[in-house]
Amino acid sequence: MKLAMVGLGKMGANMVRRLVRDGHEVIAYNKSPDTAIELENELENVTAVSSLEELIKTLTPPRVIWLMIPHQFVDDSIEALLAAGLEKGDLLVDGGNSNFNLSKQRAERLAMSGIHFVDSGTSGGVWGLENGYSIMVGGTDAAIAMIRPALESLAPAKDKGWGHVGPSGAGHYVKMVHNGIEYGMMQAFAEGFELLEAKEEMGLDLHQVSEIWQHGSVVRSWLLDLMADAFASDRALSSLSDYVDDSGEGRWTVQDSIELGVPTPVLTLALQMRFRSRQSPSFAGKVLNAMRAGFGGHAIKPAE
Repeated sequence: MKLAMVGLGKMGANMVRRLVRDGHEVIAYNKSPDTAIELENELENVTAVSSLEELIKTLTPPRVIWLMIPHQFVDDSIEALLAAGLEKGDLLVDGGNSNFNLSKQRAERLAMSGIHFVDSGTSGGVWGLENGYSIMVGGTDAAIAMIRPALESLAPAKDKGWGHVGPSGAGHYVKMVHNGIEYGMMQAFAEGFELLEAKEEMGLDLHQVSEIWQHGSVVRSWLLDLMADAFASDRALSSLSDYVDDSGEGRWTVQDSIELGVPTPVLTLALQMRFRSRQSPSFAGKVLNAMRAGFGGHAIKPAE
């Protein structure tokens, strides 16, 4: 099939590569035109365009346009595409990590103009090119049918790793919860390895431990594989800071758990620990020490 990819970052560019590898034709657009031109020079069946107007003219209706851009810019991009000539029967896919409530609103708004909308939760990161992407899509049956060939090519297998999970908003909702779970799993590994590191008397080799766990252990996973690779190249992780960012999905997961009254203590604490990583020093820690010194006379490490 022929479709356009808007946004050629690490995910978008590799998705283009995987699509053309499976015989699709891609119109490539990026805010920085050089990125699209580089892909055109690298790959057959890729055509770089320098504007959204050119993108609209290059595609034959009904057009399929896949957005792989930060969620903050989706509305602006939709408005720009509408102004460029997006019309009834065309399809927009939002493959970024947008809030599911906004995805529902966007689908309703575009449907009033007869434009299809699919929210696609997309997981796989930089490894998706070789391994395939886990894709959770929300929208109408008709909309999903329009992009099914692309979904089958992007997924690890034609019938595995992707699915039509529900109506508009469902794709991004499932991806939101996926990322909330990811926060909890990552925090568990982080705390476990910190505990191993702190047991100095054992002289534990964290790279060795991670490699042992990779085979046969109930905690074996892709995240553990990534840890093993990291320890292999830098045993002390000395090149990394302990500042941990969050991209929004963890917050939305916790917010929705509150709305639904569903307890998610692990996911919530994992998110809070990311906030904690950005404090240096922590005022809360100072308050705790003030209380400890007050009621128990405990020795308190002075401020540096």
